Amino acid sequence: MSINTINIRDMKRRRKPIVAITAYDHTFAQLADRAGAHMLLIGDSLGMVIQGHETTLPVTLDEMIYHSRIVARAAQNAMVVADMPFMSFQLSSDQAMSSAGRLMKEALVDAVKLEGGQQIAPAVRRLTQAGIPVVGHIGLTPQSVHQLGGYKVQGKTLGAARRLIADGEALDEAGAFAIVLETIPAQLARVITERVSAATIGIGAGSDCDGQIQVMHDVLGLLSELNPRHAKKYVDLVQIIGNALTKYRNEVSDRNFPGPEHSVSLNSEYEDALVEEFGSATPIGNWHK
Repeated sequence: MSINTINIRDMKRRRKPIVAITAYDHTFAQLADRAGAHMLLIGDSLGMVIQGHETTLPVTLDEMIYHSRIVARAAQNAMVVADMPFMSFQLSSDQAMSSAGRLMKEALVDAVKLEGGQQIAPAVRRLTQAGIPVVGHIGLTPQSVHQLGGYKVQGKTLGAARRLIADGEALDEAGAFAIVLETIPAQLARVITERVSAATIGIGAGSDCDGQIQVMHDVLGLLSELNPRHAKKYVDLVQIIGNALTKYRNEVSDRNFPGPEHSVSLNSEYEDALVEEFGSATPIGNWHK
């Protein structure tokens, strides 16, 4: 039985840190699940991490369903949460219901995540009343990158901090069981965490949140061109994978791969018959070019 909303709320009550990480495919989702992650998020960050876009905005609902279905199939214990991409819920609560319903029904995720605060509280309430678990997301909301003027720290002034506190409380009151707090001052994240019953999941929001989430590819050092302050690289897979691929290229070029141990041979009796019928073939490595 996978982790559910009751487990997440109980972890907050017991002050047991919640471990969340993004996943976009079956292999990495399976690895994270086996490592003990409590929550797997199929983020629309796949637009940047997987598809090579500069923002998350081009990601479609169909693409989110595709990737979410793959991750959900891999998870045995972790809770699977899918992002609702840009313009899949902003028009109305009816649109939010339709989009979230597709993610739950077609991708079999456990919950959905929506970016925004007080303005989306009615949609959050509608979803939770329909039995769809919701994770909120405030602070730096990547879908609003153009309005925010880039990927910048939010809530740095007293007025901005007050608005984010009000956003968190509105999402909590609307029924969100968890809220992502992205790139806000640690002191502000602590206040929000103390004021809401929902579990807070921080990313660049300090250590006092109820849990933490990171992008899988940041943790594994797979994005050498990106180095966000909030991310910690636990291994440099860019170098490791690069070395492996270079070695593979060299061995193929030098005809050192595949070796006999990687190949299949005919039984000697069939080999003799083949030679008798077709002649002896010259090993390709001896061909003149």
